[in-house]
Amino acid sequence: MMNPKYHTNLPNTFLQTTRSLSMVALLSLTCFSGCGGSSDTTAPPVSVTPPVVSPPTITPPSEEDVCKNQTSEVNWQALMNKDCVDLADYSLFIDPSVPTDSPRTPGHLYQLSTELFSNYASKYRFLFIPPGLSFNYQANERMTPPVGSVLVKTFALPYDTSLSGSENEILIETRLLIHRETGWTALTYQWNNQQATLLVAGANIKHQMNNQGEVIQFDYHIPSKAECKICHQVVSGQTSQIMPIGLKAHTLNRNITLANGQEVNQLQLFEDKGWLQQLSLSNAPQSFAINDNTKSLTARAKGYLDINCAHCHNPQGFASISGLRLSFDIDHTTFEYGICKQPPGWDGGPNGLAYDIVPGNAERSIIHERQVLSSPKDRMPPIGREVIHEEGVALIKRWIDSLPPSLGNCQ
Repeated sequence: MMNPKYHTNLPNTFLQTTRSLSMVALLSLTCFSGCGGSSDTTAPPVSVTPPVVSPPTITPPSEEDVCKNQTSEVNWQALMNKDCVDLADYSLFIDPSVPTDSPRTPGHLYQLSTELFSNYASKYRFLFIPPGLSFNYQANERMTPPVGSVLVKTFALPYDTSLSGSENEILIETRLLIHRETGWTALTYQWNNQQATLLVAGANIKHQMNNQGEVIQFDYHIPSKAECKICHQVVSGQTSQIMPIGLKAHTLNRNITLANGQEVNQLQLFEDKGWLQQLSLSNAPQSFAINDNTKSLTARAKGYLDINCAHCHNPQGFASISGLRLSFDIDHTTFEYGICKQPPGWDGGPNGLAYDIVPGNAERSIIHERQVLSSPKDRMPPIGREVIHEEGVALIKRWIDSLPPSLGNCQ
């Protein structure tokens, strides 16, 4: 059966031909049956055979065409069905060359309360949820937007880490997480000359920046499609799937400033937009920026370890075999969180360290040590970091040093 979407009326010429032939037949029949004649004369029958007219051939749009369906709205059809070569084909932003501002409706900027470090890159995050759809609030688990949703994250590297603004940075990549009927799909687009093109195999981009007076040169690594699973993998039984990382209550529970200058809680805003259901804001957990010295040192350190490490260090993550659990809701005074815990499968590094966390002694703690190591087998996180996050290192050192040694016996 022809899809109604592709139904096309028959051409006018066909209709005109049919009408003409019908009239001829009618007139002929009238003449031979109604006109006078002798009773012994029988008129021969008239046989009218219309010409064979083939119906028009309808060619359904090809898969490539959905990517080129440019409108003033988000191209939902392409997002749900096709890995388009050009990021602009999805029509996510009013100006496709500026993925850091002005998303198309219903897209909305969102921000995390604590920093996911990626070589000092600025990150611009947007969430798109189709009209009428929503997801449920979870206090301690990842929240999962419904099928049809899209998460967009653009990375821009600064030339000087002490400065901000588009004039001080260069666009590097934009990552999409698209919730299709088949599950979450991860796509990465590399920026070049104000255009972002789909990248499958990954790439290394040379960059130089000034960080606190020190000039740093490094190769920024854009992950391959396969590498995305290292951070986004969730294993349940024999099934492995990709899931978002940052949509947790403690990372979203913060105030943001709207375009009109109004300051609102981000979780409350999601509820007001109809995106979030069953919100319980009064007891929602909260982490804080690492440089906010007015907040608890423990809350800042645990928030930092959660966003940078817990996506792997959890029972369903890539590093589940380590036994180290660094989610925000885990008790940080326990063996499970690393207190006097020996990790399997690591040789202790150049200093032969034995325990993940030695309370009161960051210099003897593996978690702190692997923040400053740079070799591929030693550094943590294993991808997404080519330079040392000096501020993050200082925070974790200060926090471990503040822990009372009585928490564990690391002998």
